[in-house]
Amino acid sequence: MEPRHHLPDDLLLAYAAGSLSEGWSLAVASHLTYCPTCRQRDAALEAIGTAALEEMPPSPMDPHAFEACMARAENFEEEQPAKLSMSATTPAPLRHYLGCDLDAVKWSPLGGGIRQHLIETGDETRARLLYIPPGEDVPQHTHQGLELTLVLAGSFADGDEEFHAGDIEVADETVDHTPISGPNGPCICLAVTNAPLVFRSWLPRMIQRFAKI
Repeated sequence: MEPRHHLPDDLLLAYAAGSLSEGWSLAVASHLTYCPTCRQRDAALEAIGTAALEEMPPSPMDPHAFEACMARAENFEEEQPAKLSMSATTPAPLRHYLGCDLDAVKWSPLGGGIRQHLIETGDETRARLLYIPPGEDVPQHTHQGLELTLVLAGSFADGDEEFHAGDIEVADETVDHTPISGPNGPCICLAVTNAPLVFRSWLPRMIQRFAKI
């Protein structure tokens, strides 16, 4: 089933321009493996960017540009499939970071049956996998920055909205919510943030100091 929750224009435009931070790019690229609609939008934005570059006046070439281009070409076959291909459950961009599929991930407990697996990024973003048992809720929280949550398996409900595999939720300082995992199996998500969450109760606030949430 094609995702119903898509990327906002500003994130997709920044991704097409190559200006997104690493964690955001991981979430966007992983969503694109599921979503033909967003892939078409991404291709259109890239085409617009290419046309704009072609209309720019020529400028002197960096003396090392040819060597850099050839080095990129040598890695093209390895890099290009990561945007569109995926295994049965693990998008290729995410698998590249994990070094394995989801069924081989090593989890750390957070309480209430919820588990996480931290993913290293080289910038200010924090990326993690979350495993949420059926019917379990993520404690009520809001945000100090942006949070992207991509469903990889199962589903979750947030208010009147349901998110299934391939759907991506965008939340910021205006969102105060308590997502609940669907009843038919665990929900596994990729969550990316650029600031700590703001939990409403004291126990999650204590845990987040050690869990880097």
